[in-house]
Amino acid sequence: MEACKKRAFRKGLVFPSETLEYIVTNRDMINLSPKVMIPTLYNYWVNDVEVLKEAGRYKLYPSNPYETVINSRPPISFYNDNNPDWLNIMIFYHVIAHIDFFQNNILFENTWDDDFVGTALADKRLIESLRAKHGRWLDYIIEFGRSVDNILGYFKTLPKHQLSPDKEPGKKIDFFINVFLQDIENLSKVDVINYIEKYNSLAVENKEIAETVFFNEIKNKYPEFENKFKNYIDNEKSEIDILEYIIDNSVFLNKQKNEWMKSVLIIIRNTGLYFSPQMRTKILNEGWASYWHDKLFISDERIKGKETSYAKINAGVTSINRVGLNPYAIGLRLFEYIEELANKGKFSYQYQKINDINQREEYNKKTGKGNDTIFKVRKYFTDFNLINTFIDQDFVNKHDLFVAGKRLDANRGVYQYYVKSRRAEDYKQMILDSLYHPPFIKIDKEKTNEKNLYLIHVFEGKQLYKPYIADVLIGLEYLWGNTVQLETTEIFLEKKKTEDNDAEFRYEKVLYTAEDKKVEKEKL
Repeated sequence: MEACKKRAFRKGLVFPSETLEYIVTNRDMINLSPKVMIPTLYNYWVNDVEVLKEAGRYKLYPSNPYETVINSRPPISFYNDNNPDWLNIMIFYHVIAHIDFFQNNILFENTWDDDFVGTALADKRLIESLRAKHGRWLDYIIEFGRSVDNILGYFKTLPKHQLSPDKEPGKKIDFFINVFLQDIENLSKVDVINYIEKYNSLAVENKEIAETVFFNEIKNKYPEFENKFKNYIDNEKSEIDILEYIIDNSVFLNKQKNEWMKSVLIIIRNTGLYFSPQMRTKILNEGWASYWHDKLFISDERIKGKETSYAKINAGVTSINRVGLNPYAIGLRLFEYIEELANKGKFSYQYQKINDINQREEYNKKTGKGNDTIFKVRKYFTDFNLINTFIDQDFVNKHDLFVAGKRLDANRGVYQYYVKSRRAEDYKQMILDSLYHPPFIKIDKEKTNEKNLYLIHVFEGKQLYKPYIADVLIGLEYLWGNTVQLETTEIFLEKKKTEDNDAEFRYEKVLYTAEDKKVEKEKL
C-alpha cells in the first residue's frame, strides 16, 4: 500500500501520507453500513432495523462488498477479509482516488480540517448520556430531526470564493440579470443578453458610474424593481433552513427543561451537512476513483498473473447498464471523454463551429491539456455540472447509450424494454432526474409566529412524497411547540397516456395544517 501511495503521488493525486486501513468481515460490513461505515456515529433504532434487513438479504444473496472509505482525519478505509492481496492493491488505488477527491473537491471544503470520527464520538457520548436520562423521548427527537435533515441550507454554509474586484458584478446587477429578468419577468434569453450587453457597454465607457446610469434607465420600465431587490436582500440575510430556524426560534425548545433537545438537533444538522457533498458528487467521485484504479493498477507490476481476474472484476464494477444508471461506469467514461477532448483541443470555439462529422472526428490539436483538465473538473464540479456540461451527442454515440422504455406485452403477460431514445438531450435528462435533489422548502416569515410555523414548498415540477407529509409535519409540530402549516403543489392524473396522446395532469395548490397531532389538507 505504501508503494501504491508513491505511484499515486507521482501522478498528481493529493492526499495525506498517513491513512488507516482495516480488514473486516462481511458481518462487520453489515453492522457498519447503516452508520455509513463510521463506527463512532450515534446509535439509533433505525440502524438496528437496517442491520437485520441487510443480514437477511445476505443470507439470500451472499456477496462481498469490496471496500468502503470515509472522509476523516486520517482517512479510514475498510477491506473485506475475503479479498486476495492483489485485489486489495487495486482497491487501495480506488480508495486513494476517493481520498484525493474528498480533500480537493470544493464542495467538501468545510470538512478538510475536521476529524468527523472524533466529533461523532463526542456526539455519540452526549446522546447516550441523554438517552439514559430521557429514554425514548430522545429517539423521538432524533426521528423528528432526521425527517428534515435532507433539506439543509448546505450551499449557504460553503466558503464564498469571491471574484477579483474588477470582475465581480455588484449584487444589484447580479440580481437584476439572474433573478429579476429571468425568474420574475420571465424574459427570453435574447432579451436578457441585450441587457447584459447594454450594461457592459456602459461599464467600458465608465465603470464607476455604469451601474447608476444603467438603473436610472431601468427604473422607468421596471418601477417595482427597487422594492423587489430590497426584499431579496432582506431574505438573503435571514434565509436559513427549517432545522436551524426551529433550533433558533422555537419557544418550546428554548424552555429550560427542553434545551437538551436543541443539542440533539444540532448534532443531526451537523451530521447531515457533513454528508451533503457526498450525495451531490456520487458520479464524479466514483468515476474519479474508477479512472485512477484502472490507470494505476494496470501499470503496476503486481498485476502480473492476475490480468484476467482483474478484467472480470473491473468489468463488473464499470460496465454500462443497458437499463438504469451505474455511476462508476458513466463517471469513468466522462473523465476519459473530457481528457480526450482536452488533449485534442475540442473545447475550443473553432472546433464547436465544425459541422462536418468527418472533420470533427479527425480534429486533433494535440494540446496535452487532458490531465490538467480532469483535475480541474475533479476540483470544481458537481454531478449536475458534470452531466449538464459534458454529455453531448458525441458522447452518447461513442458509447451507444440510450434511454430505455418499458411497456406491457399483454399477450405474453410480461414487460418489454425497448430503445426509447438515443438523443443526448433525453439521455442527459434521464440522468439529471436520477440525481440527488431534495425539495426546496422555505419559511414564510410574514405568516410565521410563535403559534404558527408556515412553510412553503417551492414547486420544481415534482411533488413531495405524500405518504411522508403527515408524519413529518407532526414531528415538526412537536419541535415548534405549536401549529405547523405547509403550502405545496400536488399533481393529479387527468387522462392516462395512450399510443396517440401523452398523459394529462392537473396541478393543484394545497395547504397542510398539523395541529394537535392531526393533519388536515385544504385547497388554496
